[in-house]
Amino acid sequence: LLLPSLSRAKSTLNKKMWVLKCTDVPQFDALLAAADSFKADDKLHLRYLCNDSARCAGLTATVISGGRRIIFDYSRQQVTGETMEMLFDLADAVSFTDRREAMRSGAEINTTEKRSVLHHALRMPKGYEFTCPDGDKILAEVHAVRDSIEAFTEKVRSGEHVGFTGKPLKNYICIGIGGSQLGPEFVMEALRADPKAAAASKGRTLRFLANVDPVDFELCTRDLDPEETLIIIISKVRRK
Repeated sequence: LLLPSLSRAKSTLNKKMWVLKCTDVPQFDALLAAADSFKADDKLHLRYLCNDSARCAGLTATVISGGRRIIFDYSRQQVTGETMEMLFDLADAVSFTDRREAMRSGAEINTTEKRSVLHHALRMPKGYEFTCPDGDKILAEVHAVRDSIEAFTEKVRSGEHVGFTGKPLKNYICIGIGGSQLGPEFVMEALRADPKAAAASKGRTLRFLANVDPVDFELCTRDLDPEETLIIIISKVRRK
């Protein structure tokens, strides 16, 4: 997505907090010691922890948002209530809440490129109150791009947009690195079990490419007809 205003959002917050890593504070060492205790004590194995109803109830949180219920179940992780408290202590030690709010408000937390990190803006619905410098403008740009993508994909799905030789496009290769590859692939995996999505994808091939290795490219494309293949480049970063 091309988001021209994202890099212009600035903040005067103290940038020293971005230098501090979680491994630099003693709370991290305490967590490492706790992890060792889980390895040494068989009673802290999940087979026993999951049978503790009080523990499981205490490690479950429910949030109601937009009429939907979201359940966070930490009980299937090898942690206890004490472990969670230690994690919260670590978060406090590195100013996690301040860092999160700085990201949301458009502070330049990417000190290497001297820019803000506003990937979350890509997920905001239209009309969302975006409390960030130029927030309304940024969100308008986001949805202009999203609307353009939607219009293009509908043309591809309907067959209105075809390949260079006039053949319908039925093969799709997504090229991206990191989250730009994993994110779309996770969405695809999640939708494979959805009957409506499965029906809509019938006869189509979707693949992912995450590096410049020519062998990997050959394996990904060798059985695809170029006349029926669409290459999609995925990036969440504005290119100057």
